[in-house]
Parts: sequence; structure tokens; C-alpha cells
Amino acid sequence: MEFLALTYPNIDPIALQIGPIAIRWYGLAYLAGILLGWRYGRRLIINQSLWAGRQAPLAPIDFDDLLLWAVIGIILGGRIGFVLFYQPGLYLADPLAFFKVWEGGMSFHGGLLGTIIAILLFARKRKIPVLPVMDVACASVPFGLFFGRLANFINGELYGRTTDVPWAMVFPGGGPEPRHPSQLYEAALEGILLFVILRIMTHIVGSLKYPGLTGGIFIAGYGLARFAVEFFREPDQQLGFISGFLTMGMILSLPMVLIGIAAAVYALRNNSEA
Repeated sequence: MEFLALTYPNIDPIALQIGPIAIRWYGLAYLAGILLGWRYGRRLIINQSLWAGRQAPLAPIDFDDLLLWAVIGIILGGRIGFVLFYQPGLYLADPLAFFKVWEGGMSFHGGLLGTIIAILLFARKRKIPVLPVMDVACASVPFGLFFGRLANFINGELYGRTTDVPWAMVFPGGGPEPRHPSQLYEAALEGILLFVILRIMTHIVGSLKYPGLTGGIFIAGYGLARFAVEFFREPDQQLGFISGFLTMGMILSLPMVLIGIAAAVYALRNNSEA
């Protein structure tokens, strides 16, 4: 039985070619997400009303300097996480492939862990309370998630499972069957919806007054969003289903939900309004 499917917009992954230099949408997406997240984080810091009318525990210049640390954490953590969680055999056979980040292959869970380590080291070096730094950084992450998932869609990677929904698409490399555009689901949930939730928390609920609350909500929210999308996303070919219906993405996301909830509860119980 054949199903109707939307035409996949076969966009060239290379946005601009200048001689031997190729600028890819994937790299531009990371750049856009990082820069927009940085600008948004600075706005959170300078808005004293979000910090109970007092100055934030970190200055905008601190967040400026954190940017380089965070970028290193994202790239190293994301790449190492992808290698360890998804394709260890490939990189053992060709170790130099680890450095070909322009070809894709980044793990959000690894990138998050790398960024957390970078923030911990940075806060310790600057003698800044780590939880407010984490909160501002987490509130800014959805920009990167949104653009990153759009880049996955442009690359025709991380597509969904076969389906007969009217908005299904036939992806290059995904066979002739229509599939869920799961990259767009993730862009909507992890990028747009999660940003809206965090915006409500910071600007209406006042979560930045409770160090650790915003970060906890982000971690739990991402875990829930990713776990839900995994029901529509095609499991990684080299891994398949780990156990029953569980995929690697689900297994890595479940602890995030528990850690995020624990962090939020801790923040509410142990922090008075700042």
C-alpha cells in the first residue's frame, strides 16, 4: 500500500562554497544557536527584576568569557559522547574521523555533560556561584537545540520511523517509505516549547530567584521531550533497540528527568528568594 508523502526539500548541506572552503548549514546552525543563546543569557543577567531586584550573581562579562569555555565543552563533549554512545567501532577503526565534526555526529547528552564540566571549572576559577551560571546557560540552550535540529533536517539525518501520517516525508538514504520528520518534532519540542516553558519560569514564576530551579526544569524538560520523540525517531542503525522498545536516546534521557526533578526540588527546598 502506498501512502501520500510530502516532498522532502532536498537542500544542499553546503550553504556556501568558496574555492576549497565549504561552509555547511550544520556549522552555521551551531554558530547561530551559540550566538543567540549568548545574547539571550546576557539579557537575563542584566534584568534585575528577574533576580529579586538585585544584581545577578554573575556579570555580563563573566558570561562573555564563559562562551569560549562552553563552546569547547559542547564540541568535545558532543563528539566524545557520540563516539562512546553511538559509533565506538567506527572511530576505533578510523581515529582521525573524530576530528571531522563538519560531517556531523554530535551527541546532545555528551555536549550537555561537556558544557556542565566547563561551567563547573569556569565558576570555580572565577569564584562565582555555579548554580546561577548553570541556570542562565540552561535558559539559553533551546536556541542551539532549535537550529541544531533544523540542521539535522537539512542534512537528511536522524529521520523518523516509517508512517502514513499526511506530513510524512521520504528522506534520502531512508529508503522509499515515508517517515516522520522527527527532526522537526525535536526542533518544536526541545527548541520552541522548552524555550517557552523556561521563559515562563524565568519571567513569570521567577525561577532565577531560586538557584538551580531553572537548570533543573531544563534538564527534566529536555529529557521528557527527547524521550517522547524517540517513539517517532528511527533508532540508530548500528544500535537498534537496546531492550524492548528502549533506544539509546531513551536510556540517556531517563536519568535526565530524574536528575532535573531532584535539582528543582532541591532548589525550592534549600534556597530562599535571592
